[in-house]
Amino acid sequence: MTRGNGRIFARKGSTSLWCAYYLRGREYRESTGTANEKKAEKFLKHRLKEVGADQLGIKTFVGPQQQRLTVSDLLDALQADYELRDKASAQFKSHLKHIREYFGNVRALTVSEEMVDSFIGERLNAQVAPATVNRSTQLLGQAFKLAIDRKRLSSAPKVRKLSERGNVRQGFFSDSEFRTVVANLPEYLRDFALFGYLTGWRRNEIASLRWEDLDGEVIRLRGDHAKNGKARNVPLEGDLTELIERRKDLRKVRSKKDFCGTHKKEIEGARERESVVQSSLIFHNEGRAIGDFRKAWSSACVMANVGKLVCPVCGEQGAARLCAKCHKATQYFGKLFHDLRRTAVRNMVRAGVAEHTAMQISGHVTRSMFDRYDIVSEADMRNALQKTQQHVKTVAATQRVAAVPISVAVQ
Repeated sequence: MTRGNGRIFARKGSTSLWCAYYLRGREYRESTGTANEKKAEKFLKHRLKEVGADQLGIKTFVGPQQQRLTVSDLLDALQADYELRDKASAQFKSHLKHIREYFGNVRALTVSEEMVDSFIGERLNAQVAPATVNRSTQLLGQAFKLAIDRKRLSSAPKVRKLSERGNVRQGFFSDSEFRTVVANLPEYLRDFALFGYLTGWRRNEIASLRWEDLDGEVIRLRGDHAKNGKARNVPLEGDLTELIERRKDLRKVRSKKDFCGTHKKEIEGARERESVVQSSLIFHNEGRAIGDFRKAWSSACVMANVGKLVCPVCGEQGAARLCAKCHKATQYFGKLFHDLRRTAVRNMVRAGVAEHTAMQISGHVTRSMFDRYDIVSEADMRNALQKTQQHVKTVAATQRVAAVPISVAVQ
């Protein structure tokens, strides 16, 4: 057969005949699933019609590789992409896990809008917040987009985005609450949390800090480690100066090595000696980078009475990770590490720091997001009312106007 008509051929080791055809200069090869030549030619003609429909713009051609592609394959590619860009956080992996568990080895081409909605409904029924569901479906959409960009797929299902109205967290710490939580944290997390409380920096931004980022009396955050991609810095002042001096004293860590200088993991059972090395990270856990610490954080918050562990089945509250009645894993509800970011913004504004300066410290780019974090508490409103009423009385006294009690005037 000619190139435009494709061809039938025998492939070594295969009991079926194979066919080859072309679309936009690319050759496609696949088994016809039969050893009968007439049936094989019929299969090829069907494929050529699909190729022709694509060329006329009637229907997009779906090749054999696309048909075999599963959602799990797409998620593998997305995870590899995130890891290459050093963006594969614990939260990313957690959201990815839920997508993988639901869709698994479902063929990517069979995923429909209805199937995505079914996943969303199941997550909502499990009392998962709409914003959390959106983070998972966002990754599903990114996985399909990446496959399209790499020419592995030609289309993607529509992914619904749930409304997040009313999802804005209102959590912040009083100074006493924060100090109590810190006292219950593991030692390696205490300065880490204090840095977040003072600056409002994000968890991953703090974890990325290295000693080479310390420039005299200034800590500089590199743009590739900032969420918004913009580098920024914070000068050392007061508690921050003391914190960094403390970290300098804790920079040296003990490293177990064998007599040849090889790590114990590499030579099992080798005799070892302890050597002292300097950590390149400002915040670390015995020299290791600080990773997922949600369990340590939630335990500290529960002990500080700013969080609780609740059984999703019976609703029993306690301090255990496993419900004594249902033997189900308990869920944490309470203050988050990210609430330190809101707290820092709130404290700076109330201390009279210029908003532009506070935004430069915390790393907020838009005024709307900054305002969202500038949380007003009941105590703030009570204080505002007291100041307003005092102002009214002061003006009345200055103008020598007899102040009539509002309660009498209303009567």
